[in-house]
Amino acid sequence: MDLVIRDVRVVDGTGGPSVRADVGIEGGRIAALRAPGEPALPGRRVLDAHGLALAPGFIDMHAHSDLALLRDPDHSAKAAQGVTLEVLGQDGLSYAPVDDRTLGEVRAAVAGWNGGGPGDTSVDFDWRTVGEYLDRLDRNFGGRGIAVNAAYLIPQGTVRALVMGWEDRPPTDAEQARMEALVAEGMEQGAVGMSSGLTYTPGMYADDSELAALCRVVAAYDGYYCPHHRSYGQGALRAYAETVALARAAGCALHLAHATLNFGVNEGRAPELLALLDAALAEGADITLDTYPYTPGCTTLVALLPSWASEGGPEAVLARLRDDATAERIRHHLEVVGSDGCHGVPVAWDTVEVSGVGDPSLAAFTGRTVRQSADARGEEPWTVARRLLIGDRLGTTVLQHVGHEENVRAIMRHRVHTGGSDGILQGAKPHPRAYGTFPHYLGRYVRELGVLSLEEAVAHLTSRPAARLRLPDRGLVREGYRADLVLFDPATVAAGSTFDAPRTLPAGIPHVLIDGRFVIEDGRRTDTLAGRAVRRTPR
Repeated sequence: MDLVIRDVRVVDGTGGPSVRADVGIEGGRIAALRAPGEPALPGRRVLDAHGLALAPGFIDMHAHSDLALLRDPDHSAKAAQGVTLEVLGQDGLSYAPVDDRTLGEVRAAVAGWNGGGPGDTSVDFDWRTVGEYLDRLDRNFGGRGIAVNAAYLIPQGTVRALVMGWEDRPPTDAEQARMEALVAEGMEQGAVGMSSGLTYTPGMYADDSELAALCRVVAAYDGYYCPHHRSYGQGALRAYAETVALARAAGCALHLAHATLNFGVNEGRAPELLALLDAALAEGADITLDTYPYTPGCTTLVALLPSWASEGGPEAVLARLRDDATAERIRHHLEVVGSDGCHGVPVAWDTVEVSGVGDPSLAAFTGRTVRQSADARGEEPWTVARRLLIGDRLGTTVLQHVGHEENVRAIMRHRVHTGGSDGILQGAKPHPRAYGTFPHYLGRYVRELGVLSLEEAVAHLTSRPAARLRLPDRGLVREGYRADLVLFDPATVAAGSTFDAPRTLPAGIPHVLIDGRFVIEDGRRTDTLAGRAVRRTPR
């Protein structure tokens, strides 16, 4: 064997009891498992793993590493957590398929998520189609690849922007047909499904009939639909119900992105969401979901604006913000009416914390809520928010402290739950979930709180997402499966990242392998780039 991992506790991803075994790896795959007392496996290298647990590599079902994987060969934010596969193209906005116009607009719109805004030369945007983007992942860094594996969702908002621009109107028949063709093309080229951002422009301008038609295309390729819903606040349960009904009518598998219930109107209401899902599952619906194990959310400051203020794209937004009368209308919708961008809930500026800015001259706002900065300057919160939006050209990232712990715990227990970091890596103080989601599950919610058993948690983070992605040889410790593996100490594994020090790496994860090669060894990042684009697997 290339490698034998000796005397390890195998948590195989099925959810069943863990067992002690020796695990042999050959040619990038798991070649043999031997129980204690059976003849020892011979290996060119032997790793004594007594005291450690071995699990399949963790799959991050909701990642925002679309550009980070291209610019950062280290990518320890995910590799050090034991993540061996990320799903990109989230929330309906990413970088393929595009033309030159759309690419520039999308770069500006999601600079707060990924960087890559106007003037950022850290990535050469030399692709336009989904297939070209996936090819670029494979040939990155001189053909060596990327830090971890990556799958891709076709972003519905980007498709709409490419065909229709950023206008709030229904598509013509020709435009609808063109969007369906682009989704089919992306699926043919290897995407695993389609995402939407239904509180982000321009995706939010699509009605259910438009979305259902696109979902039928995704279903024809055995992919899944991954929506960021129309609301996680006021009307959240209605938004979930509408999405479930839409996917079922289209015959499409559904994966609920960062499925949670936020703001005061939803405190303690997770059982209602789970009852809705259980009823649909009992009737044969194909539904999964992902969550991160934290209460605050994270988005861009511009995302909180009402949808009418964002029509026309980033430059149109900035023009409205610069106009005093229009800016006052925006403030009224945010603070009094309840903007659809803020999930129908009037914004509470003391819950909106600036986590990152693109313009270094605005760095003093980072780590403070909008209310705190306003009080320190003797200004109104909207004055501060408006200054940030204009000065940072919409690139400001914020945390929203609007979640509820009891909802987080209830949802993570559900039988179709998977893990997703929703990790935004930009900014001076990003959300700690970007660096800590997976060890936080194992340390906080398994060892400390007992919300899940170790075996249950590993299944949530490995085999369940692999099944949703329809990957036939990942997600389990089983002979013949790919040797994407993580070794961790159940007694010490923990997230190092906190809200004060969000880029701290985790503890208790000494080894991570992708394709049988060490990407983390003895707790240190190696120079191995074993990641590749993972394309849709035809049934």
